[in-house]
Amino acid sequence: MDTDNRHIVHFDLDSFFVSVERLMNSRLKGVPVIVGGMSDRGVVAACSYEARQFGVHSAMPMRLARRLCPHAFYVRGDMDEYSRYSRLVTEIIGDSAPLYEKASIDEHYLDLTGMDRFFGCLKWSHELRDRIIHETGLPISFGLSVNKTVSKIATGEAKPNGEKEVLLGEVKPFLWPLSIRKIPMIGPATYKLLRSMGIDRIETLGRMPPEMLRHAMGKNGVEIWRRANGIDPTPVEPYTERKSISSERTFDQDTGDMKMLTALVVKMTEKLSFQLRAGERLTGCITIKIKYSDFDTRTLQKMVPYTSFDHVLIPIAKELLVRLYTRRVMVRLVGVKLSHLVSGAPQLNLFEDTPRQVELYRALDYVRQRYGAGAVGRAV
Repeated sequence: MDTDNRHIVHFDLDSFFVSVERLMNSRLKGVPVIVGGMSDRGVVAACSYEARQFGVHSAMPMRLARRLCPHAFYVRGDMDEYSRYSRLVTEIIGDSAPLYEKASIDEHYLDLTGMDRFFGCLKWSHELRDRIIHETGLPISFGLSVNKTVSKIATGEAKPNGEKEVLLGEVKPFLWPLSIRKIPMIGPATYKLLRSMGIDRIETLGRMPPEMLRHAMGKNGVEIWRRANGIDPTPVEPYTERKSISSERTFDQDTGDMKMLTALVVKMTEKLSFQLRAGERLTGCITIKIKYSDFDTRTLQKMVPYTSFDHVLIPIAKELLVRLYTRRVMVRLVGVKLSHLVSGAPQLNLFEDTPRQVELYRALDYVRQRYGAGAVGRAV
């Protein structure tokens, strides 16, 4: 396929957590809203455009947010509701789109290549956006262009609650006047490095010799140069709720020891959760599987608020195991599967957890990354 002649649309829900809160409480409309941990030691998980005008942004310490915007409405947040609305939007998109990727809890990429001959991609995207707004009540923006990078940047320029199309011949005129911050793969550390090299606008980056960036930043430098020139062949990965990670254990001798089975399920859930966090992914469903000695296999699953924290998943895994192990027959295999995976750092759950809890996860994950996944674990 000609990667320069694709039609990729990026849909992104505007201030998603805040928008859901406003659906549940109309008093929050049009005023500064900050979602996050309620104590001074908490962290901002999301904020409204009205709050951003006062300098508030996500991942900011709540203490600082209160100083900058003391008159805002502060909300703890409800991951159950956010997950429910995220799934509702995905269902609407899945019902219409030929090929889509759920990139995170609040954004989707759709590949509309070929549809332009029949419907007109801009008209089709506009109608889908109208349907999402009508059926969910949530504001949503989209960018339509030739690849994922340009579409995502276009969505950012269309916000709040807008639409933007960037045609093939408009890519560089659209990108080059913008700040390098707009390129999705440029984080704070990369931005600081590029600024130290005197690079501020995408045009400066795009006109540099790629070898100079390779020398300064390795392979990443060349990839950033490509994005600055509007080049991104990355495909839209078909989203499937079967996308999963799992762990199973077959016993040398069949067992009926419930304590041992529970301890094993806890350990498996903990290791799989670590894999999620290491890959910056979240799960929306957990499944427990057991195979009895007579080879009768049973599974039980539960939809969960999107998470990658094992202290959230372990109690659910234990509950499913208890509900599943109904026959008084020995067990030959037990397994855990985490599915409905989407991209997203654990910070999505910061409003549910104390900073101390988050620091504990960071410390444990550091030990596991350095010494192996089994280096440290929960006591059962």
